[in-house]
Amino acid sequence: MTTTVNTPPDTDRRADDLGSAPTPEAQPSGPRPRMPITGSRGGPTVRPPAAAHLSDADVERLGQELDAIRDRILASRGAKDAAYIRRVIKVQRTLELAGRATLLLSKRRSAFFAGTAMLSVAKILENMEIGHNVLHGQWDWMRDPDIHSTTWEWDFVTPARAWKHTHNDLHHTWTNVLGKDKDVGYSTLRMSEQQPWKPANLLNPVINLWLAPFFEWGIAIYDLELEAWQDGEKPTADLVRDLKETGRKALKQFAKDYAATPGAAALFGSGKQAFWGTFTANAVRNLWAHSVIFCGHFPDGVDVFTEEMIEGETRGDWYIRQMLGSANISGSKLMHLMTGNLSHQIEHHCFPDLPSNRYAEVAVEMREICRRYGLPYTAGPLPRQVYQAWAKVFRLALPPRAERLPKQALNQTPPTVRRSSPLPLVAHGL
Repeated sequence: MTTTVNTPPDTDRRADDLGSAPTPEAQPSGPRPRMPITGSRGGPTVRPPAAAHLSDADVERLGQELDAIRDRILASRGAKDAAYIRRVIKVQRTLELAGRATLLLSKRRSAFFAGTAMLSVAKILENMEIGHNVLHGQWDWMRDPDIHSTTWEWDFVTPARAWKHTHNDLHHTWTNVLGKDKDVGYSTLRMSEQQPWKPANLLNPVINLWLAPFFEWGIAIYDLELEAWQDGEKPTADLVRDLKETGRKALKQFAKDYAATPGAAALFGSGKQAFWGTFTANAVRNLWAHSVIFCGHFPDGVDVFTEEMIEGETRGDWYIRQMLGSANISGSKLMHLMTGNLSHQIEHHCFPDLPSNRYAEVAVEMREICRRYGLPYTAGPLPRQVYQAWAKVFRLALPPRAERLPKQALNQTPPTVRRSSPLPLVAHGL
């Protein structure tokens, strides 16, 4: 049986793996999320079908191999990695400054397109390769107070603290476990056949069409955990706190994108164009983030799991669940950068705290390990993954079809029921 306790799942992690926080992080007033402590031996009650052929000894060896990969990367972090993230941050901030400055003259069409393009790329880099990964603690080992998971506040409506709870604590712990991982459909969309169908699911394609360009707002609402509050799992005081924090963050984003930049541009007669330039940049960033996230979690070949499959889960089984519950996106180095290296979603889910620039080298070993252990390694180009994810949204919006009996069974004459005497039937009112 899975043991739970209020500590991170990686209980054998050394204290210096994440570095010391430069400032103490404010903790939620409610109880911290309950995380599983995975065992080193044994196995779950039921393994996922794709891993059913593995013995307990196989899974234990697999876990040891992946632990060795993680330990090796952790031990080899150094100046080259630190230089990488600082270089990306410098490029991102330069693009953002140049984009906003160019939008000051966006009454000229060329300036509008150039400024919007630079700001769009800057926002994508900040969210994907910088913000998401910094908030995972990937760079905490640098002891840099400006690039630390406890101090970074990203260019997204949802506050970093709230996102770290729903994403780092819950999603990455209970990846694709129905009933525990609310990221499977974000408490709104039906994204698995195992989820019960409701009439409201008919609107899923419409909801997803709205969600894509306004993804940051959908995530902000999701991070409020309204469903947990309705179920009595989240205190009203915590909800009020989160609403205030989200409101402050939204005002800050509005002030930056829709007041400061257009206001400055108005001095050059470009206020209206700058407003629409920043709006477009946010929409482009949201569309891209939505596509990358859906490609990593919902294309064909990605599994979901029952709670029975995590009862007695070992470290190796946890790794397997991350591997089966994720999908990679194939592409160039530039594409990997623009996805925040979430194109290596399998590697990220197995090792969420490793520096993102190291996922490409880990992926070579992961693919070979999957081949050796007979496990699927789901990967494909972005267009195909996007198509499959959207096809699933449309398909699962419809009620499940009743299973048809074989034609031979349909044509058979029902067997005759023999009754020894009509008296018992009369006695029972039949």
